[in-house]
Amino acid sequence: MGSLFRSEEMALCQLFLQSEAAYACVSELGELGLVQFRDLNPDVNAFQRKFVNEVRRCDEMERKLRYLEKEIKKDGIPMLDTGESPEAPQPREMIDLEATFEKLENELREVNQNAEALKRNFLELTELKHILRKTQVFFDEQEGGVNQTTESMTRALITDEARTAGASMGPVQLGFVAGVILRERLPAFERMLWRACRGNVFLRQAMIETPLEDPTNGDQVHKSVFIIFFQGDQLKTRVKKICEGFRATLYPCPEAPADRREMAMGVMTRIEDLNTVLGQTQDHRHRVLVAAAKNLKNWFVKVRKIKAIYHTLNLFNLDVTQKCLIAECWVPLLDIETIQLALRRGTERSGSSVPPILNRMQTFENPPTYNRTNKFTKAFQALIDAYGVASYREMNPAPYTIITFPFLFAVMFGDLGHGAIMALFGLWMIRKEKGLAAQKTDNEIWNIFFGGRYIIFLMGVFSMYTGLIYNDIFSKSLNIFGSHWHLSYNKSTVMENKFLQLSPNGDYEGAPYPFGMDPIWQVAGANKIIFHNAYKMKISIIFGVIHMIFGVVMSWHNHTYFRNRISLLYEFIPQLVFLLLLFFYMVLLMFIKWIKFAATNKKPYSEVCAPSILITFIDMVLFNKPKPPPKDCETYMFIGQHFIQVLFVLVAVGCIPVMLLAKPLLIMQARKQANVQPIAGATSDAEAGGVSNGGSHGGVGGHEEEEELSEIFIHQSIHTIEYVLGSVSHTASYLRLWALSLAHAQLAEVLWTMVLSIGLKQEGPVGGIVLTCVFAFWAILTVGILVLMEGLSAFLHTLRLHWVEFQSKFYKGQGYAFQPFSFDAIIENGAAAAEE
Repeated sequence: MGSLFRSEEMALCQLFLQSEAAYACVSELGELGLVQFRDLNPDVNAFQRKFVNEVRRCDEMERKLRYLEKEIKKDGIPMLDTGESPEAPQPREMIDLEATFEKLENELREVNQNAEALKRNFLELTELKHILRKTQVFFDEQEGGVNQTTESMTRALITDEARTAGASMGPVQLGFVAGVILRERLPAFERMLWRACRGNVFLRQAMIETPLEDPTNGDQVHKSVFIIFFQGDQLKTRVKKICEGFRATLYPCPEAPADRREMAMGVMTRIEDLNTVLGQTQDHRHRVLVAAAKNLKNWFVKVRKIKAIYHTLNLFNLDVTQKCLIAECWVPLLDIETIQLALRRGTERSGSSVPPILNRMQTFENPPTYNRTNKFTKAFQALIDAYGVASYREMNPAPYTIITFPFLFAVMFGDLGHGAIMALFGLWMIRKEKGLAAQKTDNEIWNIFFGGRYIIFLMGVFSMYTGLIYNDIFSKSLNIFGSHWHLSYNKSTVMENKFLQLSPNGDYEGAPYPFGMDPIWQVAGANKIIFHNAYKMKISIIFGVIHMIFGVVMSWHNHTYFRNRISLLYEFIPQLVFLLLLFFYMVLLMFIKWIKFAATNKKPYSEVCAPSILITFIDMVLFNKPKPPPKDCETYMFIGQHFIQVLFVLVAVGCIPVMLLAKPLLIMQARKQANVQPIAGATSDAEAGGVSNGGSHGGVGGHEEEEELSEIFIHQSIHTIEYVLGSVSHTASYLRLWALSLAHAQLAEVLWTMVLSIGLKQEGPVGGIVLTCVFAFWAILTVGILVLMEGLSAFLHTLRLHWVEFQSKFYKGQGYAFQPFSFDAIIENGAAAAEE
C-alpha cells in the first residue's frame, strides 16, 4: 500500500562526510527536511562536544538580535518580512555577522546611555523650572499680603527666647529648602516632617500639572513642588535627611528675585538646547533601528540555521583520522536518491573532492513513523496523532477520518443554515490562507481555527447535507417538492392545535418525500418528537455498527501485512463474527421491520404488530421467547427467526473463549516445540504495530524480547474482555449521535420561538425597528451558542467516537514520530518561543 494508508518505509543509514564538507552537506539536508539524525555521543557532556564554541557564538549572536528586536518593538518600527528564507551562511561569514551585531549593539547601547543621561538632565532642569515658578509666591515682596504672611510665619517659627535675643541683635532670617517629590509620597512626607521637627517647620506645596517622564523606564510620573521653612542648622540637617529618605530631589533656589529670574532664564535656555540635542539623539537612534529592522528577520534565520547545523554536527562521531565525520540517520526509503543529490550539492559547494557515502544498515530497532501530509490532510493527521502516533507501518486512520469525521459530526449538527455559516467561514479561511498564514499572531484560538480550516469547511458542507436530509434550516423546513400528506384540517387547526398528530394510516398518500423528511412534520406538534426520536436513534445505531465493523476490518490489513497468522485466525475472525452475529443482526432487524411493517398494511397491522427491536434483541441474548402478540399478529418477523437467533448467540458466545485462549495456547505450544523463541507472528499483542519480517519492510528486522507466558495470558484476557464489553458499550455510545442531534434541533427551535418570532409578529414602522434589533440578538445567539458552542460539543463527541469506538478496534498508536532535521521547523519553533 502507499504511504497514504501506512507510514513511509524507513531505513537506518550511516553517513560518512569529509570534515570540510560536513557543514555544507548538513545545511543542504536541513533545507530538505527528510533526515532524522541519531545522537552518537549520548555519554558526552554538551559542553565537551566538538562544536560547542560555535554554538556559544550563535547563542551570543541570538542574544544581541533579541536586544535589537526589543528596542525595535519599543519604538514601534515595523520589521521587514519578505517571507523568503535565506540560505545558511558559510562558516567564514560568522565573523562578519558577529562584527555587525557587535557594532549595532554597542552603538545602540551608547545612544541609549546618552539619551538616558540627557533625559535625566532634562528632568532635573524641568523640575527646577517648576520650582522657580511655583515658589515665586513665597518670595514676591512686592505684594503686601505676602509680606504679612512671611512675618506671621516667622513669628510662629521663632521661640520667645530667640525673639528676645533677636530684638537686641536685629531681624531673624528663616532658612528654607525647595525640591520635588512624587505626589503619592507627599502626605506621608508631610506627617513625618511634622512629627520629626515637632511642628517647627512650615511646608508649602504645589502640584505640577503635567506628568514628567522617568528617564530610567520611560514611565509618566506625577510630582509636586514643595518648600520648607525652618530656623537653625539642626532643623536643616533633620529636614534634609527626611527629604533623602523619601527620595525627594532638592534644588538650589535663590532668595533674591533678580537671581531667581536670572536662573529661570538660564534654565529655559538650557532646556531648549537639551530639546534640540535629544531630538538629534532620537533621530540617530531611529535611523539605526530602521536600518536594523530591514535585515533583522533574515539575520535571525541565518543565525538559527548556523546554530542548528552545529547542534547537528555535535551528534556526529569523528573517525580515527579526525578527517571524517560519521552519522547515523533515519531516512524515508523513497527519498534516498533525493538525499544523495542534496549531499552532492553540499560537497560541490564546499569545494571538497571526496564524495559523501550513504550506506543502509541492518537494525532490529523500530523505525520512526512518518506520514507524508499536505495542507489538506495535515489537520486530519494531527487529530490522529493527538491520540497516539501510529506504530511503524500500522494502518493509518487519517484517510478514512477525512470522510467519517465530518459525516458523524454532521449527523449531530444537521442544520442547513448553521452548516452554511460554518462552511462559509471555513471557505473564507481557505481562500485567504496565504495572507492569513503570513499574518502570524499569538492568539492560540485563532491558530487552532486556521489550522483546522479544511476540517471546518468539510464539517459545514456535510452539515448542510444532513440538514437537507433532516429538512431543517434554523429549526424550519423547506417545502421543495410539496408534502406527501393530505390533511383534512383547516389552516387554523393546523397552526394552532398543539395536540395535532399525523396518522400514517389515513393521511399518508404512500409515496415517500423525494429527498429528506416531509416538511409536514414541522406542524405535527404531538408526535414530531416521537417520530424524530425513532428515526435518529435507529440511524445512530446503524452508523455506529457499520463504523465499528469497518474498524475491525482494518485490523485484518494489519494482521496480513505483518504476516501475523495467529492473530488473523484467532483474533480477527472471532471478533468480526461476534460483531456481525449480534449487533449487525440487530441492524438487519431494523431494515426488516421498516420493510415489512408499514402503516398501510392491513395484516399485520403495523401499529399493533410491529415488534420492538430492543426487546427482541434482549430476548435473543437471554434465550427468551417473545410474548404472545396481539390477535392477527405474527410472533416472528421471518421464518426460523428463533432458531437463527439462538444459533447466532451460541456462535457469538463460542467466539469468546477462542479470542481468550487460542492465541496464548498456540504460543505456548510453539515455544515448547522450538524451545528457543516464539514463532513469527506469535509474540505479544503489542507486536501488531511493530515489524515482524525484516526482508520485506525496508531491511528492518523484528527482534523483540520473549514475553512471559503469564503476561501473554493477562494481556489476552484484558484485550478479550475489553472487546466483548466494549462492543456493547460502544454501540450504546453511538446514541450520542441521536441525543446531540435532537438537542441541537430543540435549541434552534427555542431560539426561533422565543426570540425571532417576537420580532416577526410586530407590524408597521416600529415593527421594522423591533425586528432589526431582535434579529441582531437572534443572530448573535445563533452564532455564539448553536454554531460555536454546539459545534465544539459535536466536534468533541465526534473525536471521542473516532478515538475510542473506531480506532480501538485496530489502532495501537505505540510508535514515535519521525522528527527530521528541518530548518523550517526549527525557525518556526524558534519564532514561536521568541514571541512567548
